[in-house]
Amino acid sequence: MSRRGEILQEMGLAPVWRLRTGVAQESEILRMDWAQLKAKVAGCTDCKLRAGCSRTVFGVGDEKAQWMLVGEAPGSEEDRLGEPFVGQAGKLLDNMLAAISLDRGKGVYIANVLKCRPPGNRNPEPDEVAKCAPHLQRQIELMRPKLILAMGRFAAQALLGTDATIASLRGKVHQYAGVPLVVTYHPAYLLRNLPDKSKAWADLVFARKTIAEENRGQSPIS
Repeated sequence: MSRRGEILQEMGLAPVWRLRTGVAQESEILRMDWAQLKAKVAGCTDCKLRAGCSRTVFGVGDEKAQWMLVGEAPGSEEDRLGEPFVGQAGKLLDNMLAAISLDRGKGVYIANVLKCRPPGNRNPEPDEVAKCAPHLQRQIELMRPKLILAMGRFAAQALLGTDATIASLRGKVHQYAGVPLVVTYHPAYLLRNLPDKSKAWADLVFARKTIAEENRGQSPIS
C-alpha cells in the first residue's frame, strides 16, 4: 500500500476515497506535470467546496524550493486573492520566514491541504480531504522538497494521519512519503496566542537545523 493509502486508512478515509474519487482518477492526478496539475485544480469540481468559493488556491512560491510550507485551507482573503497565507497571518508568516533569511518568492513553496475555502472557515470534512489530497501529494512529488513544515493542527494531522496534538508532534522529525516533516503552529493561531510565538520560533530553528542535516546527508528521524 502507498504512503497515501496508509494515511487515508489511518484516518478512516480510504473507503470514501475509493468510493467517491476512484483509483483511476487518483492515478491520473499523480501522473500530471505542473501545468496539468494547475489546470486540474483551477477547474476542479470534484467536491462540494468548489461551488461555494470564489477561486481555487493552488499554491505560491519556488517550485524547486527545499522548504515546503503546508497549511489547512484558504480563508476569506486567500479565496479572494487566490494565494495562500495572505492578510495578517500572511504578514506574520513573511516575518517569520525573513527571520531565517527566507521569503515566499525564493527557496520556499506554500500550499494548503485543501485548495478551496470551506464555508465559514469550518474544519474540512473527510470526503473533502480525500478528494483534494492527491493534488497536494502530486505537488510534493513534483517539488521533492528537503523539508515539509506543517502549519497548524489540521495540516499536521492530515499529512501524518494522526489525531495527536500539536504539543505532542512539535520538536520531532516526522516523515511524509519519505520527506522529513516538522510541525509548528499556524500563523493565525499565533495572532490569537502571542505567548506561543516563542515556541513557533523554536520550531523554525529546529526546521532549519533539520534541513541543514538533510543537506549534509544526515537524517535525525525520531
